[in-house]
Amino acid sequence: MRDRLRQEWLHLRTAVRRLDPQTVFVLVACTVFALIQFTAGSRRLFRAELAMFFPEAWRGVLAWGWWFFMQGLTGFVLPVLCLRLLFKRSAAEMGLGRGDWKLALTLAGLYLPLVVVGTWILSDQAAFQAQYPHYQPAAFDWRFFFVYEALFLFYWMGWEYLWRGFVLFGTARTFGVYAIFVQTVPFAILHYEKPLPEALLSIVGGIALGALVWRCRSFWIAVPLHALQMLALDFWCTLRLRTNVDGIGPGALVEVFRTWLGG
Repeated sequence: MRDRLRQEWLHLRTAVRRLDPQTVFVLVACTVFALIQFTAGSRRLFRAELAMFFPEAWRGVLAWGWWFFMQGLTGFVLPVLCLRLLFKRSAAEMGLGRGDWKLALTLAGLYLPLVVVGTWILSDQAAFQAQYPHYQPAAFDWRFFFVYEALFLFYWMGWEYLWRGFVLFGTARTFGVYAIFVQTVPFAILHYEKPLPEALLSIVGGIALGALVWRCRSFWIAVPLHALQMLALDFWCTLRLRTNVDGIGPGALVEVFRTWLGG
């Protein structure tokens, strides 16, 4: 028995020595960072511990701001510091370089019109109007809407870098191009509370964004794409909620703006 245990111990040591330290660290750390975000970044914590320091009228939107800030911290700031300080990675190796920015801008220009049309169609569904904007008072007060969307930008930096930067580039030395699919799994799973069409599209979106970042060698392109996609969906849902106009055709679009501007 002793010899058997000793052999198993030697096998374990050999196996551990073959592991890539950076890949192991990244896969474990991204899980830890996500858990920290869900606990320390919760809006419930903000309301219980921090809300009293802010004007009552702004506590609702700032609770979301707290969530966004913590996502930026745990998804961008901490992962970048880890790769830089622990593994001495350069900006380009971490996915923070400019990469092929000309290709990125070209593809973004082709994709964004599709986003505007696609989010307009989705906004006609009650399930989406019930979800977006997440902070519902923003749909009826433009002050809250613009503050909410501005705070959202820091969230997108953290959300996109955690998966399309930290995990994608942090595990690429081990998984190669398969890192695109590795980062898609947790990204899609975290959409489980979204309306079913969005949850299913997150699988396609995760792969597509991962492939785009991989090809362009920079995570930065994912931030404006995802941020503008959400801004468009929030904007269309806001106009729907303000005007109560249904439909997806040109007539409905004209009626939304006529009712909104006329009101």
